[in-house]
Amino acid sequence: MEFGTGNGYSNGNGYTNGNGHTNGNGNYNGNGHVNGNGKANGAKVVKMKPMDSELLREQGHIMVDFIADYYKNLQDSPQDFPVLSQVQPGYLRDMLPDSAPERPESLKELLDDVSKKIMPGITHWQSPSYFAYYASSTSVAGFLGEMLNAGLSVVGFTWLTSPAATELEIIVLDWLAKLLQLPDHFLSTGKGNGGGVIQGTGCEAVLVVVLAARDRILKKVGKTLLPQLVVYGSDQTHSSFRKACLIGGIHEENIRLLKTDSSTNYGMPPESLEEAISHDLAKGFIPFFICATVGTTSSAAVDPLVPLGNIAKKYGIWLHVDAAYAGNACICPEYRKFIDGIENADSFNMNAHKWLFANQTCSPLWVKDRYSLIDALKTNPEYLEFKVSKKDTVVNYKDWQISLSRRFRFFISPFDVVFAGPISLTNLYVHAFDLYRSLKLWMVLRLYGSENLRNFIRDHVNLAKHFEDYVAQDPSFEVVTTRYFSLVCFRLAPVDGDEDQCNERNRELLAAVNSTGKIFISHTALSGKFVLRFAVGAPLTEEKHVTEAWQIIQKHASKFTRNDHY
Repeated sequence: MEFGTGNGYSNGNGYTNGNGHTNGNGNYNGNGHVNGNGKANGAKVVKMKPMDSELLREQGHIMVDFIADYYKNLQDSPQDFPVLSQVQPGYLRDMLPDSAPERPESLKELLDDVSKKIMPGITHWQSPSYFAYYASSTSVAGFLGEMLNAGLSVVGFTWLTSPAATELEIIVLDWLAKLLQLPDHFLSTGKGNGGGVIQGTGCEAVLVVVLAARDRILKKVGKTLLPQLVVYGSDQTHSSFRKACLIGGIHEENIRLLKTDSSTNYGMPPESLEEAISHDLAKGFIPFFICATVGTTSSAAVDPLVPLGNIAKKYGIWLHVDAAYAGNACICPEYRKFIDGIENADSFNMNAHKWLFANQTCSPLWVKDRYSLIDALKTNPEYLEFKVSKKDTVVNYKDWQISLSRRFRFFISPFDVVFAGPISLTNLYVHAFDLYRSLKLWMVLRLYGSENLRNFIRDHVNLAKHFEDYVAQDPSFEVVTTRYFSLVCFRLAPVDGDEDQCNERNRELLAAVNSTGKIFISHTALSGKFVLRFAVGAPLTEEKHVTEAWQIIQKHASKFTRNDHY
């Protein structure tokens, strides 16, 4: 991308047409770049102004143009942007200096380096031909929210440090909870003690609720029984669950990951869960946490929340629902059924940055009992004490998260909503500085509206159905498991029942397809099968991109289907 004199590098604004700075704003000709702490031609030192409003206006326009051109070029010149980066490890070390510059460099020089040196090492998650993992969705509204967030740069660890940050998060998370038709006890304005908070990711969300559930049970049975605590998930549960348990002091041998298979479309079998709980109780263990998933990472499988919730209620076990990906779809009435049974859950999480166009990172978390979360995470140093009217109704989100500080969250997250009234975000969030994610979410909901968000999700699901139809019509391929949302799990079909050879062929096909740079897909393993994943979710993806992707897959699969073994 080129930046000429028309993009803000003009003599009138303090920048020359060359690579130096003009005399107009105290910046000297040549390439000395003395905005910081240098001198030029014997002149006195010009103090750096890190936040100059006119420089921000000028260079902000340049940066917006750069980013807008990037998105345009992703669509118009895809050959210049391999979806999966083709560089080798360590490529960047030889392209950049081994130490930081002593004197300032121009924004033009920096952006030139971004284009020539950084972009080759970028896997383009926003490409319309990105179909790997799950998308990291972006939008103009989300981007503008991030800009406003960065510009205001507030730190909202308590209500006092930025009342609007806390209160907006409460309100927006209640909005989102209502779109999802969550039970009233998850709302900050509900009759119970629930509320929402925006975590950074689902990984942080599961960590804080594991800690809350752990402390709740230890208050009943005594801290010395920590080694007896047992948790339950399935072999499809996200790996962050195991990590959260280990951080929380749960012994690895006490993490029960129940086996799933195609008979339940890889959902957690309720009968296996109850059997495991009964067995553990008989052995003197203390079951205290169940992690259910709606939309697993491998195959978008859905755990049956109604029977799992009944089991959790029967045994007094904390039930957490991880709906990081598929929870977004549940704002559509036709997909709300996948979280039926949520009324028996103690916590619920989704990632609005995956499929609700809130940009990274924005992970709403709702809890039925905020006090369980606060009791596990609260800190009250003297320097954070403050006096305010109606203090009992004030929420301090610092106590709902691991970190102290947080930004303005312009989109909602379930752990941000706690009390009606002023909230301090320090109690609820894992990251230290993240105040305005609610601002970002707020802007997405307002600038697009619920109806448009629902329809966009439906479009993605329909595109996935379109791809699934392609697979089903080709006898060389097979769909491996039921498609619920916008993920299709498929593979080259085995010949003569040879699963080992089939797995190897699919590995080769994956490598061949991704090496083209034209599309990017990922894989998983289900019942020992190497399975290809095609996930629709990038905001620029249209039907033509799905069709082109299928044609590329078919082309590279032809060398196997022509083979005598296939």
